[in-house]
Amino acid sequence: MGKIKLTAEKLDAIKRLSNEEDVIAALAIDQRGSLKKMLAEGANVTDPEETIVEFKKLVSAELTKYASSILLDPEYGLPASQLRDQSAGLLIAYEKTGYDATEIGRLPDLLTEWSAYRLKEAGADAVKFLLYYDADEDEAINDFKHVYMERVGQECKALNLPFFLEILTYDAGIKDDKSAEFAQLKPAKVLAAMKEFSKAKYQVDVLKVEVPVNMNYVEGYTKDGQTPLYTREEAKAYFKEQSDVSDIPYIFLSAGVSMELFNQTLYLAKEAGAVFNGVLCGRATWKDAIAVYATEGEAATLEWLTTQGRANIESLNAVLKETATPWTNDYEVID
Repeated sequence: MGKIKLTAEKLDAIKRLSNEEDVIAALAIDQRGSLKKMLAEGANVTDPEETIVEFKKLVSAELTKYASSILLDPEYGLPASQLRDQSAGLLIAYEKTGYDATEIGRLPDLLTEWSAYRLKEAGADAVKFLLYYDADEDEAINDFKHVYMERVGQECKALNLPFFLEILTYDAGIKDDKSAEFAQLKPAKVLAAMKEFSKAKYQVDVLKVEVPVNMNYVEGYTKDGQTPLYTREEAKAYFKEQSDVSDIPYIFLSAGVSMELFNQTLYLAKEAGAVFNGVLCGRATWKDAIAVYATEGEAATLEWLTTQGRANIESLNAVLKETATPWTNDYEVID
C-alpha cells in the first residue's frame, strides 16, 4: 500500500471518527425512505415524519456510547447528532436517498438544500456520498457518475473535509441483487468499482464498500438447501484481491445481514490477509429495534438498545480488535 496523503485537518477529522486503535468502528443510521416505511407499519405510529426523527435520536443517544462515530442524514438525523456521545465523531450523508427506478442508470443526486460547506457548519467531521455503480453499464452513464464524484471530491478538498464514498454495485440487466445470477458477477463489479474510485482525481479519503462476495453463496455459510457458488478458498482470494486493488483506506458496510454473519465475514477477511480499516455498520446493529419501537413504544426500545443493541456493537468491536488494521499505519501529512 502506498502512503495515505492527508492534510492535518483531515487527519484530525478522521481520527475523531475512529477509536483509540485508529480503526473506524462507526454506526450508520442515515436510512430515510426505507426506515420511514418500516416504522410506519407499526400500530403505534401516527406520524412517520416525527417517528423517524425520534427513533434516530434514541439510537444515537444510546449506541454512540459504544461506537467511534455515527453516520446520519441532514433531513431527519440532525437532532440525533446533538444527542450523540461526546466521544463519537459525526459523518453526514450528502446524497438524496434511493434512486428513481423508472430511470436508467441509478444516477446520483445531491440534496439540493445542502452543500459540503453547510454540512461542515452542521458539525460534520466528514461527508459521505452513496453511489450506485455498475462498471459494465453504458459508458455515458458511468462518465456522468465519474464527473459527479469529481465535483463532490473537489468540494470536500476545498473545505479540508474528509470524503467517504460508499459504493453499492449492481448489474443493469439483473433486478435482484441478492440472486445467484448477480452473486456470480459481484466480485468483478466490486473490484472494478474500488479500482476506479481509488484514482486521485476523485479525492476520496475512505471507501465504504461491500464485501466482494455474497456470503450466502460461500461454502460453509450458505442457508439450508442453497448451493454454494464459491468455495471458502475462492472467497478468500477475492477478499485479498479487494485489499490489494486500492491504496485508500476502506471499511465494510453490513448490507443488512445478521450480526452473526457480519462478524463471521470479518474473520474470513482477516484470514484471507485483507487489510481493511473498520466498518460502518447500520441495520445489522439496530434493525430489530424497529419493530419494538413501532409496536411497543419508546420505553421498550430503550430497553432493547441498552441490552441487545449494546451487545451487538460490543461484539462487533471485539471482532474488529482481532481483524481490522489501523488506517494510520502508513500516512503522510501534506499542506
